[in-house]
Amino acid sequence: MSKFKTIEDLGNLNGKVVMLRADLNVPVDENFKVTNTARIDRTVPTIKELMSKGAKVVVISHFGRPKGKRTEADSLKHIVGDLEKSLGRKVVFVDDCIGPKVKEAISKMGKDEVLLLENLRFYAEEEQGGENFAKELVAPVDAYVSDAFSTAHRAHASMVAAVKLRPSSMGRLMEEEVNALDNALSNPKRPLMAIVGGSKVSTKLDLLNNLVKKVDKLVISGGMAHTFMYANGVTTVNEKNSLVQLDMIDTSKQIMATAKANNCEIILPLDVVVSKEFKAGAEHKTVGLNEIPADGWILMDVGAKTISEINAKLDECKTLVWNGPLGVFELPPFDTATNEVAKHTARLTEAGWLMSVGGGGDTVSALEHAGVAEKMTYVSTAGGAFLEWMEGKELPGVAVLKK
Repeated sequence: MSKFKTIEDLGNLNGKVVMLRADLNVPVDENFKVTNTARIDRTVPTIKELMSKGAKVVVISHFGRPKGKRTEADSLKHIVGDLEKSLGRKVVFVDDCIGPKVKEAISKMGKDEVLLLENLRFYAEEEQGGENFAKELVAPVDAYVSDAFSTAHRAHASMVAAVKLRPSSMGRLMEEEVNALDNALSNPKRPLMAIVGGSKVSTKLDLLNNLVKKVDKLVISGGMAHTFMYANGVTTVNEKNSLVQLDMIDTSKQIMATAKANNCEIILPLDVVVSKEFKAGAEHKTVGLNEIPADGWILMDVGAKTISEINAKLDECKTLVWNGPLGVFELPPFDTATNEVAKHTARLTEAGWLMSVGGGGDTVSALEHAGVAEKMTYVSTAGGAFLEWMEGKELPGVAVLKK
């Protein structure tokens, strides 16, 4: 982490006003009740550390997609209670993020209080990366801590312009994220395996093209595996029974050729679970690749042979990066492959044999569903930023924090 600025680089913070750019964009129900506090909980250690150093902490975040307009549904006031509960401190909410209200609230801050400012995205200038907005944002503070890795792939005002205007650093959560991903992809213990799922090859071309040059073994799963299976000669998959993209066959062949040239072993399904309907508990059976029914059945998961193959390959590896489930994990029993491989990953991780890093919305849900999210080495709360990092792209919100 020595190449990035950390909290230690900010020096003495006693009596200083520190603005913390967090990601508190948590899910809420129709009554604005928070349904998952993970992002709030993971922000709290940085807030507590800054307070322990004597800093007055002012928290900012985006929430929802208000597109530059004030909306009741997208107000951060809905999360005040949950932040207070997780933090164990009083949280004072300010219904703006710039201007005199903020300055006044800071001047009245109590020793054990934290300020939470209103949604950054109520101002269109935030997503536009506006420098004037960034200047107004940091006007009342002495230092700036960026802890929203999940937004680091966006050059928003609070992620880039504001960072340049004050002494700045990463928060502990961003530091953890960057460390974990750096250890997993940039400087991994080998052999390194990646599991990549998704419905379409076309949405993950950059990711696949980057990974085949970096990893030793690549498991291609989910709907996009159907296209690779077809490209690999499995012509029993078609547009009626699978998510095969016929216009991506040549592209898939090129990716497999690049993999071979880089000594990357691609692992595709050996058997599949097909179902009569796309619903939980539907009639289903496991078939070999040459026995896939042409019509009336849908590919939903991979079978026992494939699970055994993936787990055997995992046994040979020291590092795993996981993005995307193996099947339709939301609908039992088509969660079997994802669950079995996730549990095997957890066992290897707990034994100290494997470093395992997972990320992306569906992946986090799948790992939680399998009951292993807390047993992984690291699970990233970031979606797009995690994906772009895996694609080998430089994230503007991370690059700006280089020393």
